[in-house]
Amino acid sequence: MRARIRFTHWLLLASLLWLTACSSILRNPVPEEYHLETTVLERDDLRFWGDRQGTGQHPAFELATSDPEALEQRFGSIMHREHNYLAISGGGANGAYGAGILSGWSATGKRPEFTLVTGVSTGALTAPFAFLGPEYDQQLKILYTTLDTSSIFIRRSLFSIVRGDSLVDSAPLATMLDRYITREMVAEIAREYRRGRSLFVITTNLDASRPVVWNITRIADSGHPDAPALIRKVLLASASIPGVFPPQYLRVQTPDGKTYDEMHVDGGTSAQIFLYPSNANWRGLLDILQVKGTPTAYLLRNSRFITDYDPVRARLQDIAGRSVASLIRTQGVGDTYRITALANRDGVDVKLTWIPATAIRDPGDEVFDPEYMSALFDYGYQRAIGGNAWSEISIDQMGAVEIK
Repeated sequence: MRARIRFTHWLLLASLLWLTACSSILRNPVPEEYHLETTVLERDDLRFWGDRQGTGQHPAFELATSDPEALEQRFGSIMHREHNYLAISGGGANGAYGAGILSGWSATGKRPEFTLVTGVSTGALTAPFAFLGPEYDQQLKILYTTLDTSSIFIRRSLFSIVRGDSLVDSAPLATMLDRYITREMVAEIAREYRRGRSLFVITTNLDASRPVVWNITRIADSGHPDAPALIRKVLLASASIPGVFPPQYLRVQTPDGKTYDEMHVDGGTSAQIFLYPSNANWRGLLDILQVKGTPTAYLLRNSRFITDYDPVRARLQDIAGRSVASLIRTQGVGDTYRITALANRDGVDVKLTWIPATAIRDPGDEVFDPEYMSALFDYGYQRAIGGNAWSEISIDQMGAVEIK
């Protein structure tokens, strides 16, 4: 807990420095009149706004309802069968819990293949491995049990902080993504796209202050030589806490053929967990695909619902740190409620797992402590093995949450 609060102290410090310093980072941001019309990798169908308003079928799911034969050819592998979805939340080092849950679930032989996987922040880093299945569990375990703080970021000098865009340099994390998110892995993701499965990752476009949902599977299948690099950059952006980690400047093109940059940061600043857009006609999608039975959405929350009582010292940084932590927790609770309400509306069952109050506590000295993360991984693994990791969650007619 102390390490996480210290991290939010850095965030506060960064905010104060921004007020007094001029950045040396030169940008070429998208002109306002074009910011709704930008493309990436010369395509306009690789992402969409996560808060998009409107009704009807969301274009992200590209269902060719007028041509049943084409529909069968494109989505045959996910038609006429049961559906399972997985949404992985943020949580920093607590992502070790989710990695343990997935590995233990695989060991039981009962882990399903997910038609849809989504990830936010640390969940975005987990999502590609979860999407590709149990054969990637060992890599996921290595990522969440052997890496320490120095494997994730390098602390900057005070001069670099004053002149830059973040407190730390995330180059080690970028290098790690280069090593694990290989072209071969991207090719596997593309193969699953052609089977009809989807992998979505959330970032926040800070210029627009709006969430962006990236269709990682479609990017992988684009055939563009820069697709693997873009996927790595999106994953890094989704896990980049603004002010602490440097934002990612993603190159985009406008209709007049000019190139600009968008500033993208942690998807957790928009949502702690995400399943699908509220305006998506999901029930209609299930009918079109002739899905068997009732789909199940698994919400993997890499954090606690209940916090410890811990009196706050009367200092600005402590008050700010606890306030940010409280905001993140309550945002996650609200996101869980929202997703459950949408799923109930659309005829989708919801199961939830989270870090219980009885779980191992953060030792407090390091932001990413391998000993703590290994213990939390093992805790999640044993919960999954024991068959008591998932609870059913629903909302009754009065709007009250029921967890069984």
